[in-house]
Amino acid sequence: MLLLQLVQESALLADQPTEETLSIIELLLKGGLVLVPIAIMSVIAVYIFIERYITIKKASRDEKEFMAQIKSHVLSGNIDAAKALCKNTEIPVAAMIEKGLNRIGRPLKDINVAIENTGKIEIFKLEKKLASLATISGAAPMIGFFGTVTGMIKAFFNMSKAGNNIEVGLLAGGIYEAMITTAAGLVVGIIAYIGYNVLVTMIEKVIYKMETSSLEFIDLLQEPA
Repeated sequence: MLLLQLVQESALLADQPTEETLSIIELLLKGGLVLVPIAIMSVIAVYIFIERYITIKKASRDEKEFMAQIKSHVLSGNIDAAKALCKNTEIPVAAMIEKGLNRIGRPLKDINVAIENTGKIEIFKLEKKLASLATISGAAPMIGFFGTVTGMIKAFFNMSKAGNNIEVGLLAGGIYEAMITTAAGLVVGIIAYIGYNVLVTMIEKVIYKMETSSLEFIDLLQEPA
């Protein structure tokens, strides 16, 4: 009796429709050719973020010990040692101070201008490729939306060809496939936007350190011998 009941329950379960699911890869494959540029943008965005993050992180190293050694060398009159320290220190502050050391003997205004110009060059180096990341954050969602529009056009075209034999599955399938590109574009755009703002915040902190160190160096040159 128990065996018969188990067989009946198994037959009922077999007759029930199984829930159809789609993996992320299957969904992406249904997005069409528009997903190709979005995928390329995602790779570029991740590369730019990682490369810039590492570069800016190196540039944001603590400069307090460096400035303390510079002050010690300058006050003792050992300018050559200070220049050597700048050359061996790979941070933007070091490039600025080295430029100032090379201008010692000239008017203080000229030294300050030289330091500021060097600082602008160093900031430009830090901001390299950020414009591309900002472009991706705006372009990826737009390309995704373009893919959705073309997908919807295709779906309605197929409906017009079907005539009176329109099925709900035909319309729903075309729409969800079209919406995939918008979702993918938004994901890439959001990631690029967040990455861009993180890098900009890091650069602002580096700029603050550069300005503080340059002012400290100018004050050092004005100290009485």
